[in-house]
Amino acid sequence: MSEDQEVIVVGAGPTGLLTALGLAQQGISVTVVERAPAVQDTPRAIVYHWSTLDGLARLGLLEKASAAGFLKQDYAYRVRATGETIAYGLAALDGKVARPYNLHLGQGALAAVILDDLRGFDNVRVLWSHEVTGIEQDAVGIDVAVRGPDGISTLRSHWLVGADGAGSTVRRLLGLDFEGMTWPERFVATNVRFPDDRVGWAQSTFYLDDVYGAIIAKIDESGDHGMWRYTYMEDAALPADSVDQRMPAFLAAVFGPEVAESIDVVAASPYRMHQRAANAFRSGRALLAGDAAHATNPTGGLGLTMGLFDSYALIEGLGAVSRGRASDEILTEYARQRRTVFVDKASPRAASNKKLLFHSSDPVKRETDLEVFRRMARDREFAAEALYFTKTLESPSLLTV
Repeated sequence: MSEDQEVIVVGAGPTGLLTALGLAQQGISVTVVERAPAVQDTPRAIVYHWSTLDGLARLGLLEKASAAGFLKQDYAYRVRATGETIAYGLAALDGKVARPYNLHLGQGALAAVILDDLRGFDNVRVLWSHEVTGIEQDAVGIDVAVRGPDGISTLRSHWLVGADGAGSTVRRLLGLDFEGMTWPERFVATNVRFPDDRVGWAQSTFYLDDVYGAIIAKIDESGDHGMWRYTYMEDAALPADSVDQRMPAFLAAVFGPEVAESIDVVAASPYRMHQRAANAFRSGRALLAGDAAHATNPTGGLGLTMGLFDSYALIEGLGAVSRGRASDEILTEYARQRRTVFVDKASPRAASNKKLLFHSSDPVKRETDLEVFRRMARDREFAAEALYFTKTLESPSLLTV
């Protein structure tokens, strides 16, 4: 049995690695357990809202992450049925917040940036290709059984953070329910390269249509043919293993046949969408964060936003508890706050975003819904107020509770 860690973090995605880094910076010993052999770079989240960047700066990561990706302010809604383009952006936040821009960077690339920083701490280790198989806890500690290349071993620590995704093994072993619903459609997230000189396309574009709806966001600025994330929706009854055969028709319908022929599909990742939350984010000495705690459809980029805010709260709260500066009651408050924010704010907004983007066949309702964005385009103060929503997903300091 290994007892050389105070905290075990399960999951080496951005939420887990950020939590490990923030704790390590406080001198806390951490072991990260990840069943994959290395950082995963399948198409997933790429946009980090302006409201999350202060936390990356506190951890000393923002400059490196910005160098690996890029910063931007522009957004646009394009309506297939009418041809209308509604352009707006984050410039309305200029002078109101410290960082009035979003960061675009692939989720795997951010994880790599964090991992590079973690290598400078001798109080952190990452166990790749290790899968959690059992969890037992008592009044003073928690035992985590893991299966790795050399067999089964048991790690003991004071605390456990489950950040192992929507299919969380930690959540299942704790006996926690994942309450909510699964959407009947499938999302297909792709990385594609195509020409950047397309008039009227913002670096984050929402393409409204009940058949060809899509989220289109630039990932990098490499040359004339940049990398973009093109995410669209299809019937989940269609076979997932033939997504690539149906994809050209979607690309041609959105961008036109000539552009579609020049598109290079680098990667594709079909997946199911959920609106779910664990019935509790704390179970004794175990805490949940990120997609292990809550899962949402990606329309609006609120999933990883919530994960980052979970991480920031845990870094503060669990750090204080581990160093004897606070009672573990604040971890119960962490669990309450983060679940409430997801259930009451993030999940309803993401569901509303999805319905607007992919289910706008009623022209009357569509016109009403889009008027908010038209007003944002012409009214700077209204835009700033609307853009502040993502900041409300951050919890107040647990140390003031």
